[in-house]
Amino acid sequence: MSVKLKQIDKYRWEVPKSGSMRVPGIVYSTSSMLEEAQQQEPLKQVANVATLPGILKASLAMPDMHWGYGFPIGGVAAFDWESGIISPGGVGYDINCGVRLATTSIIEKEIRPKLANLVDALFHSIPSGVGSTGRIKLSISEEKKVLKEGSRWAVRRGYGEDIDLEHTEDGGCMPNADPDVISKRALERGLKQLGTLGSGNHFLEIGVVDTVYDDQIARVFGVSEGQVTMMVHSGSRGLGYQICDDFLARMSQHVKKLDFDLPDRQLACAMIQSEQGKRYYNAMACGANYAWANRQILMHLSKDVMLKVLGLGPRDLGLNLVYDVCHNIAKKETHVIDGKKRTVCVHRKGATRSFPPHHEAICDKYQHTGQPVIIPGDMGTASYILAGTQKAMEETFGSTCHGAGRVLSRKAAKKASKGRSIHRELENKGILVKWTGRSTLAEEMPEAYKDVSQVVQVVHDSGISKKVAKLRPIAVVKG
Repeated sequence: MSVKLKQIDKYRWEVPKSGSMRVPGIVYSTSSMLEEAQQQEPLKQVANVATLPGILKASLAMPDMHWGYGFPIGGVAAFDWESGIISPGGVGYDINCGVRLATTSIIEKEIRPKLANLVDALFHSIPSGVGSTGRIKLSISEEKKVLKEGSRWAVRRGYGEDIDLEHTEDGGCMPNADPDVISKRALERGLKQLGTLGSGNHFLEIGVVDTVYDDQIARVFGVSEGQVTMMVHSGSRGLGYQICDDFLARMSQHVKKLDFDLPDRQLACAMIQSEQGKRYYNAMACGANYAWANRQILMHLSKDVMLKVLGLGPRDLGLNLVYDVCHNIAKKETHVIDGKKRTVCVHRKGATRSFPPHHEAICDKYQHTGQPVIIPGDMGTASYILAGTQKAMEETFGSTCHGAGRVLSRKAAKKASKGRSIHRELENKGILVKWTGRSTLAEEMPEAYKDVSQVVQVVHDSGISKKVAKLRPIAVVKG
């Protein structure tokens, strides 16, 4: 049965409350995006999430919405901290999959002559692919320090500077992490994967600032036209995957004892204040901290490669972190709902935090601009820098989109790319690419994704984040 939508305004659509839904669904999109056949499944997931206990206001979905495990990717939902649930499916398998963006002091013409050498060096220096391991080998006791401290662990060991922590969401550390609730298998998987990129849609990208839309905010972010940038997209690797897998198995049994029915077993959950709920929240924080440490290390390793290949000193390269944002997370936050402050657990699955100017969670530098929001596109088009807004706080629990969003499954993308040379097509656009997995380029080809410019225009025009600049890729390393 198809999900019927009621249009609220140009970019908002309501999934009317029906059956066991406790709240309506609200989807940010265009009519043309919603006409695509593959949007029916994630719309059903929006409705399913609306049935969960403690959900507040609405079950939300961003314009990059597509089918996911339990929750749609691009889904946002907030649950009352005392009477609501927490669900691994609302966070995702890759806990704190996220993006960090750094600017440099160099321009494209300065890097082009050495770009091929740079891509080769990054590819060989940054471990990527399924099960890849890095140069950092941890003991269990040291790994537990990573899980507690996140990016701070990396910076203390020389992978970056203290200023990086200020420019990282939550300072790169969720404080409630408890390594003692992590399984032995999860710990084992994390021992050798710190400082590795991973596979699938994870990447390291060298780009150029193509267009600046807001000069004032761009100036504060340190962004200017023609400038070379570096973007890292990675997450918590096998450790985060195992945490999710472990708790889904436990919650699938646990939820049967609760007094409500799930419309989908993939929405296995626990009450936030239950022992099972607290254990997952603290384990998830460990995965989040591992991911922040991982991206901090990846950026530092990439900086070292750039300095060596380009023959520059640190001051000449001028690599500075703009921001690091996470996509797959559940956070304890305070939001105003129906005129009252409420403590809630916000699930952002394939969605980005979009906090406004003067929010206490943002560092001093961005107090007057709002939080930087980094939206990567596919490897053949563009990525965007945006800023958080007050309207996002009012409508979406301070959230916005996280990327382009898939329109083709990996299987369908491989079929569609048969007989094509994706890397040659990208080279013809001036984009050099290196990849690890045999089918990676086929699965990640540009046509597998929505038009990121259209997705970003929706969140900009609807006011839940504000366009600051557009980047175009010139070199990509894929897992």
